[in-house]
Amino acid sequence: MDWNDKKLAELQAKYGSGHGGDIFNPDFRRVADRIFSASGTRAAPFAGVPTLLDAPFRQIDPANPDFGDLQVALVGMPMDLGVTNRPGSRFGPRALRTIERIGPYNHVLKCAPVHELRVADIGDVPFRSRYKLEQSHADIEQHVNKIVSAGVTPLSVGGDHSITHPILKAIGKDKPVGLIHIDAHCDTGGGFDGTKFHHGGPFRNAVLDGVLDPTRTIQIGIRGSAEYLWEFSYESGMTVIHAEEMPAMGIAAIVEKVRQVVGEGPTYLSFDVDSIDPAFAPGTGTPEVGGPSTREILELLRGLKGLNLVGGDVVEVAPEYDATTNTAHVGAQVLFEILSLMVFSPHVTGKVAKPA
Repeated sequence: MDWNDKKLAELQAKYGSGHGGDIFNPDFRRVADRIFSASGTRAAPFAGVPTLLDAPFRQIDPANPDFGDLQVALVGMPMDLGVTNRPGSRFGPRALRTIERIGPYNHVLKCAPVHELRVADIGDVPFRSRYKLEQSHADIEQHVNKIVSAGVTPLSVGGDHSITHPILKAIGKDKPVGLIHIDAHCDTGGGFDGTKFHHGGPFRNAVLDGVLDPTRTIQIGIRGSAEYLWEFSYESGMTVIHAEEMPAMGIAAIVEKVRQVVGEGPTYLSFDVDSIDPAFAPGTGTPEVGGPSTREILELLRGLKGLNLVGGDVVEVAPEYDATTNTAHVGAQVLFEILSLMVFSPHVTGKVAKPA
């Protein structure tokens, strides 16, 4: 359009006074109305008590929890007893809570999930011991059982990837679920050093426990020197997309493959931050070069709109290797994207959503 004095006068009349919360587009206005006060102020992102995604904090009595009308519970799982390389992801939940600017609006999925869902940070799993791995898994399963029994969808932050096995035991106890697994590693290895309960084997364990359907499981971003450990993925019928295949396939084709594999059934989404190239996210215990970028991962996640998600997690953020906090920021953004997807999940909302 041509620029002239009339158009300038119109903009001056509409936007020349007021404050940043005076927004006229109805899609944007419904978000601004929740954020801005009548005087045009909004909470400083660096103020207050930090929570996951700046969601409300809800104190839960682990022995007798009352989740009220929550649809989604954000829960920390600060446990890294299952790592095979560098420790430190026990600090992951705290690191994600300190990230101060994620959301509130998802401009691609056109939603503000913390405001559109009944969601709260319910704190961390109450571990009975900081030393006993198997007991910690039992604590996770028990805690998540209470969440799902109340009809609430768990969205968890680890911790190492071994946490996903007990989560799946709780979610898939009545019927095995499908899985979208984004990672550098298949995590379907066998026992190491006398135990099978480590972060390299949660999905083999979940299949053998009858809580994960391998024919509805897709693993994306796989690479590195541990391929020889992952034969269980192929033997059980999982679909594996290696990082080296991703550029030629393109994200749109990968999204379509995900939809073919998991279908409309109940599906869990597990995201390991080491799936992303360490150039973007170095703060993790088992970094693998040659992975996708943050932009590619966001495009992939946003393409999953409308799938029937019954839970999710973000794992393996180890902040002591994360000098710039980039990795924690990536983890928090992915957590936000998964929560955004839950706005459109029939399991969470009871409504069937159509892809955009």
